[in-house]
Formats: sequence, structure tokens, C-alpha cells
Amino acid sequence: MTELHPVLRRLGMTTPIVQAPMAGVSTPALAAAVSEAGGLGSLGLGAMSVEAARAAIRETRRLTDRPFSVNLFCHRSEECAPDRAAAWLEWLRPEFARYDAVPPQSLREIYLSFLDNDAMLTMLADERLALVSFHFGAPSAHAANVLRRSGALLATSVTSVSEAQAADAAGMDVLIAQGHEAGGHRGVFDPQGADRKLPLHTLLGELSQATSTPLFAAGGLMHGRDVAAVLQAGACAAQLGTAFVAADESAASPAYRTALAASGSASEGDITVMTSAISGRPARCLVNRFTALGARNDRPATPPYPYAYDAGKALDAAARAGGESGYGAFWAGSGVRRSRFIPAAQLVATLTREWRAGGAESA
Repeated sequence: MTELHPVLRRLGMTTPIVQAPMAGVSTPALAAAVSEAGGLGSLGLGAMSVEAARAAIRETRRLTDRPFSVNLFCHRSEECAPDRAAAWLEWLRPEFARYDAVPPQSLREIYLSFLDNDAMLTMLADERLALVSFHFGAPSAHAANVLRRSGALLATSVTSVSEAQAADAAGMDVLIAQGHEAGGHRGVFDPQGADRKLPLHTLLGELSQATSTPLFAAGGLMHGRDVAAVLQAGACAAQLGTAFVAADESAASPAYRTALAASGSASEGDITVMTSAISGRPARCLVNRFTALGARNDRPATPPYPYAYDAGKALDAAARAGGESGYGAFWAGSGVRRSRFIPAAQLVATLTREWRAGGAESA
């Protein structure tokens, strides 16, 4: 039960707990606390400039000398047709008007994909990181070679066997098996393709038969019994995101934390839903005003990621200025009811104790 996979030992881990990167929520303090506690802390760099990403890496190194990981977005950039953007913004106009605001005049590509960001690649290679992970796809062969020569292990999220095969062909050292229960953005390589929406344990079963690459498991995991279960199912580590959103060191806003806490006492029924209305890509979010908006039958074609996110962030800011937090991108996995509002190191210790006990302890 306590024997760790060699890849975890290489990463300096003493427990099979990985903190998900969670762009916008992870912090150097969170990543450092998790790594110091024996897990693997992570920084989500996908929404950062090169300068901000370097600063976050160096601040994490100031706080810990243990390995940690960083994560980038590898989405294929798309053009956003002006008429599509205009229709979307016009549809949102009444919602902005609720808060005495107007939508932006146009939509911007607010996040640059790592596939198009040579400066980010150069910085990451210079920083010589332990693990670089990716979401929405795999890096180019050139980028993978540069990072590998810098000493980094490489990983990417996969949601299917076909994506795992593509990731293996790209030379990934670790595959992050993302079940449909996971909070935040689906890691699908092609958002227009078919998504079987596999639950984590079904996905682990299929991947275990299709690849020998080490697997990290992600999707609704909140307790040591969840860790024990995914290790039994073929993963070598459990990656938890929502569990760490509630940690003291995360950058989650007070409104986000309040929404997490409210989920624990919510009436029976779905408290999370997959929506593309907020960002332009499917993502699991706490049910709120924005997810209800996205479910309306009169919704026009959503602009591609990350253009839609530009509008989503503007609507959230307008609503918050009017005292309404129900448009926030409060990403959360299906296990959100079991959130524990404690420091990250205490959470890692608790999860480890529960895992070593075989997941038998109560939540």
C-alpha cells in the first residue's frame, strides 16, 4: 500500500498526492505547502505572462527546495468570426444591463497557447523544472525536446485512449487520466470531437490496458479512500483540485469559498454542471447564474476558447461590482460536497493517513 512508483520518487514525493494546477487559484504558497508535505505541488501558468510565470516559479522556489510542477495550455488557436462574437455579446447584453453595464465591443484572445509562445518555452527551459504538464493537448516535438533536455518530466491530461496514444507518441512521461467528474476544463484535445465523457474508473480501466505510461488520476477525488481506489485501479498517484481550492493557501475568492461551503449543505441533486458558456470550452462548474444562462435554449453559438472567456470575465466583473457573485467561474468537481477548509499541509497529511489506512477513515 505504501510503495511509491519510481516516477513519484524521482519527483521527491513521499505520498501519492498531486495538487492540480488550477490556473487562477493555485499560488506559490499552495504549491510549496503541498510539496513540503510530501506531495507534488503545482502552479497553473496558462493564464500568465512569461514574466508573471517566472515570478511565480521563483517565489515557489523561495518557499521550498522540493520539486513542484507547472502547467500550460496547449489549445489550438482559432480565429473568432466577428459576426459570431457580435451575436454572443448581443445575447449577453440584457445580462450586463442587470448591473448597469454594457458588454465589451469585441472579444480578445486573452490567453496565448503554449503552442504559440516561444518565449514561455525558453523561460521554462531556463528554470529547469521537475515536471511540466499540459492541458488541451501535447506540446510540439521541438518544445518537448527542449524541455526534456532541461531535465523536466512531461505530462498531459487525457480523457480517452486515443488521446493517450497521441500523448505517448508525443513522448509524455506521465498521463493525467481526467474523468468526467473532474472540476474545471475538460482536457479534450479537440473540443469539436466526440467526447465519451468517461467516468474516472472506466477511463483508468481502458488506459491501463492501452498504455504502460504511468497514470495520475483526476476526477472528483476528495478523500483518502478515493486515493486508495484509484491506486487500486491502476494509477500511481491521485491528482486533486477541488480539495485544494478550499485550502487556506489557495487564491479562491471569499465568494468562491462561500459557494464551496454552501455545496456541503445543498439539497440533493446536481450541484455541478458541465458548461462551455463561461469560457468557450466545456468545464465543470458549481451551478450558478452563469451555468443557468448557458443552458437556455436561445443561446447562440459560443465563441471559441478563450474569446468567450473574455466576455465571461467581463460579465462576472460587472455583476460583482453590483454585489452579485453568481457569474463566477467557480470550477468544482463532483465531490465538492466533501470540501475541507484546512491548510494544505494538513490536508495532505490527512489524505495520506486515510490512504494508508486503506481509505477506511470517515471524511
